[in-house]
Amino acid sequence: MNLSESLKEQYSKDTLSAYQAQFFAQIIAFGPIVFQVARIMIKWGILEMIDEEPLTVDEIAEKANISKYSAKCLLEASLTMSIVKVDTETEKFSISKIGFFLLNDKSTRVNLDFNHDVNYVGMFNLEESLKNGKPEGLKHFGNWLTVYEGLSSLPENIQDSWFAFDHYYSDCSFDEALKIVFDNPVNNLMDVGGNTGRWALQCVQHNPKVQVTIVDLPQQLQLMRHQTAGKPGANRIHGYPANLLDENATFPTNIQYEAIWMSQFLDCFGEDEILSILRRAANVMSENTRLYIMETLWDRQRFETAAFCLTQISLYFTAIANGNSKMYHSDDLIRIVKESGLKVETIHDNLGLGHSIIVCVK
Repeated sequence: MNLSESLKEQYSKDTLSAYQAQFFAQIIAFGPIVFQVARIMIKWGILEMIDEEPLTVDEIAEKANISKYSAKCLLEASLTMSIVKVDTETEKFSISKIGFFLLNDKSTRVNLDFNHDVNYVGMFNLEESLKNGKPEGLKHFGNWLTVYEGLSSLPENIQDSWFAFDHYYSDCSFDEALKIVFDNPVNNLMDVGGNTGRWALQCVQHNPKVQVTIVDLPQQLQLMRHQTAGKPGANRIHGYPANLLDENATFPTNIQYEAIWMSQFLDCFGEDEILSILRRAANVMSENTRLYIMETLWDRQRFETAAFCLTQISLYFTAIANGNSKMYHSDDLIRIVKESGLKVETIHDNLGLGHSIIVCVK
């Protein structure tokens, strides 16, 4: 199994003491409660209060407008979760290092909101989803085959958390990705799974001549047109409706594209579906076309925290999104690329928060 050097060191050895291992096991056992305590401590402003100054239980209860009972329950749980600390002399609580990251680290906040709003209830059906290969937790939101079909119909707060999560993990890589894609002349770019058009906007603003065609579900194209309307270069962004789960759905052939872009797209499909999509992409590629696959590949991460987040996100795909996709190991994607008749030209790692771009040619 391929692993980055830092991950190899961590995942090939058991480094915890017996005490640490037992404590970690209990954190897992009480995971749902631990999660909700941390979320409420943020939502009710308690972590922010004690980040500004140490406070007693009574002071926190008054400032947060909650009962002393509620304050005690939250603070005592938070103390044993190590997100707060207490001065035993003054009995005042202050924020810990873990609490600081819960409060201030953007990735942590994005993940927390995403897990509460999108995943929390549906994860009860994870076991059923794993057995059936279907997103059984999605029925909590509606009767769709995949979350993408119903995304535009979800309540606004759910959409907000979903898009904040999706955009956070992609946007930070765009500047570096633009340099890679436009290192070669590109007049026409096909953006497969272009979602709300954020990448397409980056492209037309980066290159004043490029024409971008977004291939996506019809309802996603509606969202894209709404989000891009009136933005500079939006007149050079076009839509091509297609449900790529349908093996008969083809890519546009009326234009020769120098670049085909798939960002955080293939992780939305199972391996057989990826193979079908890549074969259809290969059919419309010329010798001068490059296919750019940007993904957060969990095995190529520099930091253990990133690998942990990505492998957990895989279970969102299982229970909520579609039932059969995941955050892939690079070995798996490279194997499928080769099976599709394409060749990996190069791989660019460590873009943004941990993206890789696999550049493919015929």
